[in-house]
Amino acid sequence: MSHQIGSYVDAMDWLKDHYNLEQHLGGNELAVPSLDRMRALMALLGDPQHDVPAIHITGTNGKGSTSRMVVELIGATGLDVGSYTSPHIDRVNDRIMIANRPLDDDSMTQALAEVAEVEPWVFESTGETPNYFEILCAAAYNWFAATAVDVNVIEVGMGGRWDATNIIEAEVVALTNIGQDHLEIIGPTIADATREKAGIISPRSHVICGETRPELVDIVTATQHRELWCSRDDYDVIEDRLAVGGRLVDLVTPYGRHEDIFLPVNGAHQSQNAAMAVAAVEAFFGRQLDDDVVSEAFARLELPARFEVMQRQPLVIVDGAHNPPAAAVAAETLFDDFSNEQAPVLVMGTNRPHDPVEFVDALRGTEFSVIIATAADWPRAIAAETLGVALKNCGPRIETVPRVAEALDRAIELAGESGTVLVTGSLYVASEARSQLRNT
Repeated sequence: MSHQIGSYVDAMDWLKDHYNLEQHLGGNELAVPSLDRMRALMALLGDPQHDVPAIHITGTNGKGSTSRMVVELIGATGLDVGSYTSPHIDRVNDRIMIANRPLDDDSMTQALAEVAEVEPWVFESTGETPNYFEILCAAAYNWFAATAVDVNVIEVGMGGRWDATNIIEAEVVALTNIGQDHLEIIGPTIADATREKAGIISPRSHVICGETRPELVDIVTATQHRELWCSRDDYDVIEDRLAVGGRLVDLVTPYGRHEDIFLPVNGAHQSQNAAMAVAAVEAFFGRQLDDDVVSEAFARLELPARFEVMQRQPLVIVDGAHNPPAAAVAAETLFDDFSNEQAPVLVMGTNRPHDPVEFVDALRGTEFSVIIATAADWPRAIAAETLGVALKNCGPRIETVPRVAEALDRAIELAGESGTVLVTGSLYVASEARSQLRNT
């Protein structure tokens, strides 16, 4: 019997009842990878994922930023763009967006209700119930088809080949980079992880490859695809200059150059994401974008929890970095672009199975005055006390504050008006800090 959803609260309660893969990554609960549940669910909905052309984005870091850039670029041409991303930053509605705006509660309720109606027949045909991620992904594909968006921008949750999003044959596939994340699931080697991420490529896909290590590019090149553009060889950032409130960049793709484009975001790595986004959209359209379209798109760009300045006096920055490469990028942005004679204060929480010491080392932990260990309200979060013990030899003074809100208050107190606070370690920690800062 199908579940009846009459309100947003009903929808959220029903969703929470489902096994959430994200809560158990690295545990023993993981089944053999399969898209059977997802295929069964989509068939019951009429396979709406095939109704809208798609750009599919995978990689270890930069997926979320690149996705939001692609949405703005396509939207600036006048088309309606649906996007599916994860995890959410503020509310679960953030995962299903049109024009980078989350579905309102009524729309989200209806989107989930349509999935709930057919869910029992998935169990009947596969013997399994769809999980949390699959339900949201199915709801997104179904909603985008029903509301007749022109393009879908779909961010992979983890890996690629067996990810719930991989029931499409995307016109464009963007692979940002390959890192060490989740090797216990999609590894054990970087080459294995590359093959998993390249598993979203189909013979009809135009591939934009941001990874530059030759042995990994060779794995991508070996896939069946329509065309391949590689970073540095086919598209690149030609100039990247620090500017007030962001960066001024020159980009090039096989279709030509875009000069003096202002990006209202922090960090040189965002210039690389912008180059990939422009390349992906030009590959999708098969032509160069007008400069005014590119400028308009990036002028509207917002990247929540991506080195986001939330307040000044003290300067409080929130960043969702959760692995050593992302930590290194955050450190470079902080110490090179936001230099301050006063050493910054770090608020940090992280999730299993990440190594917090590796993360703090990459973040240049010894350059902070204090590290405040904390934990998000999330099942995989490492307890603040455990984290504090793990970080005891990382250099500066360590304090332990169990909850993110209190940890942030303590950091602001320590920093004083002229100081700097960085909150990072996971998107869940970033989310809680953002929520508190926006409500004060």
